[in-house]
Amino acid sequence: MSADVTPSSENAVNAVAMAVLNAIQNPVVMVDEGGFMVFANWEAEAFFGASAAHLSRYRISTFIPFGSPLLALIDQVRERKAPVNEYRVDLSSPRLGQDKLVDLYVAPVVTEPGSVVIVFQERSMADKIDRQLTHRAAARSVTGLASMLAHEIKNPLSGIRGAAQLLEQSVIDDDRALTRLICDETDRIVSLVDRMEVFSDERPVDRVPVNIHSVLDHVKAVAKAGFARNIRVTENYDPSLPAVYANRDQLVQIFLNLVKNAAEAVGDRQDGEIILTTAYRPGIRLSVAGTREKISLPLEFCVIDNGPGVPTDLLPHLFDPFITTKTNGSGLGLALVAKIIGDHGGIIECDSQNNRTIFRVLMPASKDASLDDAGIASSTGPNR
Repeated sequence: MSADVTPSSENAVNAVAMAVLNAIQNPVVMVDEGGFMVFANWEAEAFFGASAAHLSRYRISTFIPFGSPLLALIDQVRERKAPVNEYRVDLSSPRLGQDKLVDLYVAPVVTEPGSVVIVFQERSMADKIDRQLTHRAAARSVTGLASMLAHEIKNPLSGIRGAAQLLEQSVIDDDRALTRLICDETDRIVSLVDRMEVFSDERPVDRVPVNIHSVLDHVKAVAKAGFARNIRVTENYDPSLPAVYANRDQLVQIFLNLVKNAAEAVGDRQDGEIILTTAYRPGIRLSVAGTREKISLPLEFCVIDNGPGVPTDLLPHLFDPFITTKTNGSGLGLALVAKIIGDHGGIIECDSQNNRTIFRVLMPASKDASLDDAGIASSTGPNR
């Protein structure tokens, strides 16, 4: 230590360095010459599911899958004494969990021979946001189709239906069922076109500060009175959550659709359950289309069910139009949900495995008002 550096000033520098490392939203660890994780920031503790003190007692090979490319990267960095990047490395394991796809940055520590620093960039969120932007593009592609259908199909259909009604007055009773079938099927097609017309609505969304807990309570009441009357619906709310900047009616539409899908997934199983959760998750930022602005999406709302899960091959396309697993489904419900959430500047993602499917909505908070300013009493905590 040089003469002009006092122990107190060195401690202050170390405290600042620790604060900076803990503020980084990516897991950062330091591995010494023996392979032990001698340092881990807060994100690394969450990533590995253990405290820094616990991690320091074990080699990094204890926590990552056998034969992982990460071990070879560490050896390479030690040998070359130069940093290395590796992209899309799969660290999935029973210990770390599924879908642990990461980008890695490994660099030598000059002052500590044989030691390296590893920065983990989780790919799951980036990939989900990329998929969400693709979902928005798919929804926009339906916009033109919806406008065309409205003009080119609805007008002829009204003529067909009118002709069928006229025929119904003059045909015998045995044929009247056929004219009624024509009318019913025409009405069904018009209803489908009406649903698609929603995609062509490009008017700005009328938004105000909204208490999401009031919305979810309303959705739960509607669900329990109808399609989810025999399903247990529980809540796990963050009572301190700020207001969401949104259109209340459209929020009700979003979550009714998601809860209805969850109820249909659960079906008649005796232990069927739907869980509604809210939480504050800072750190997610997304660019707004048409501007240079980046908005924060700290509000997380989840609809969780213990149904059989979404088929793996369907999961990447779940929010695309006309994608459905239902026999009589149109495949427009989740596409419309993605469009509405996109219009609010938010994103939606789905994590699914057997007996646990999570639809996660990330949205911006209101900048101008708290929950009290929204004129709605906030939830007091988890309700069971």
